Amino acid sequence: MASTNRNVFINCPFDAAYRDLFRATIFTVKRSGFQPRCALEVDDASENRLEKICKIIAECRYGVHDISRTSLDRSSRLPRFNMPLELGLFIGAKKFGEDQGAKRCTIFDTERYRYQKFVSDIAGQDIHAHGNDPRRLIVELAGWLRDQSRDTKVPGGRAIAVEFTRFLRWLPTICRRRRLVPDELTFGDLAQLVAAYIAETA
Repeated sequence: MASTNRNVFINCPFDAAYRDLFRATIFTVKRSGFQPRCALEVDDASENRLEKICKIIAECRYGVHDISRTSLDRSSRLPRFNMPLELGLFIGAKKFGEDQGAKRCTIFDTERYRYQKFVSDIAGQDIHAHGNDPRRLIVELAGWLRDQSRDTKVPGGRAIAVEFTRFLRWLPTICRRRRLVPDELTFGDLAQLVAAYIAETA
């Protein structure tokens, strides 16, 4: 996999409770000069979801994995295991995929060592704790992207966090102009609006 590949696979919850952290992740990836990718980018019922995820993973050098969602589903009373599964796919691609050895990933949880209670097989990995705080996630993620890419143009996380706060204030206005509702933005909408904000404020 070419070292110039700046695609970042984002593996995280997509529900309303995680929305601020998801937006913070997308904003940080874009503001750092990378391209966010995730399962939400293509809504094609003719394509198997797992095959789609595997294809995206194959095209991404970097991965951001949040395994913090371990609560039980209200209806089924069972946890959702999509995030650990996709983390396993990413690690497997790095280990066994042809031309995939350059992959790098970071793993987030609410607390740094909590994962040992439910996915102990990844013991020894460096886990970043975000504490459900978007600002903390931004600081950790920006530093990781800068270190892994060795790109000195990636801004510091605190500076990006300030910009993210401004972006959130700007979002309702630009949504009204485009006849969009902030709570209904698709992944594509959000990525495009982040790119527009960055271009407008650069």
